[in-house]
Amino acid sequence: MITDRPSPNHDARPPDTPVDMLVLHYTGMETAEAALARLCDPAAKVSAHYLIDEDGAVVRLVSEDRRAWHAGVASWRGHTDINARSIGIELVNPGHEFGYRPFPEAQTAALIELARDLVARHAIPPRNVVGHSDVAPSRKMDPGELFDWPRLAAAGIGLWPDESDHCDRDPEAVRVLLTEVGYDVSDFPAAIRAFQRHFRPARVNGRIDWETARRLAGLVEMCRG
Repeated sequence: MITDRPSPNHDARPPDTPVDMLVLHYTGMETAEAALARLCDPAAKVSAHYLIDEDGAVVRLVSEDRRAWHAGVASWRGHTDINARSIGIELVNPGHEFGYRPFPEAQTAALIELARDLVARHAIPPRNVVGHSDVAPSRKMDPGELFDWPRLAAAGIGLWPDESDHCDRDPEAVRVLLTEVGYDVSDFPAAIRAFQRHFRPARVNGRIDWETARRLAGLVEMCRG
């Protein structure tokens, strides 16, 4: 069941722009109610299409046919108006500033149910299911290294690559592959950290170790396939 709590923070999607991305966030606030209040505050000028509480309760804030204001300054696969082409979901979690913690089972299960429906109805490609940190690597860390991306991929939402034997640790080669996946590499260490936060969460340090290189090569192979 979805509860409606309309936010005023939205506008029209540009014409002829497909909805082909799903962007996942954490709220990064101390309580769910504080997050909802901010997402519905006209002065804040931020919103998302949905919010999922830690108990699995789903709140719809903005209609999917409208542009919610969740991604900010962002880029993915060369596109910069990420809000125009995406659905944004906020997961209640205090985040790194207020006591980052694992995402509860009820919340994850509710997200999977909602996201499955969204990617099916909007024909969102798996490679376009991303975190806020993926599209804004120099600014954001959410949903963070505790988020269970492998479980989502197993449910048909997004990608989780195996490590490839065909990899290269050369920085220029890594830069090319990160760009091919979709990352903005203008801040190269931040792009590496964002990739690690999503696909190699055990060590998020911005350094190109062999596991990072193998995982990146595996992801590129999935995207090309």
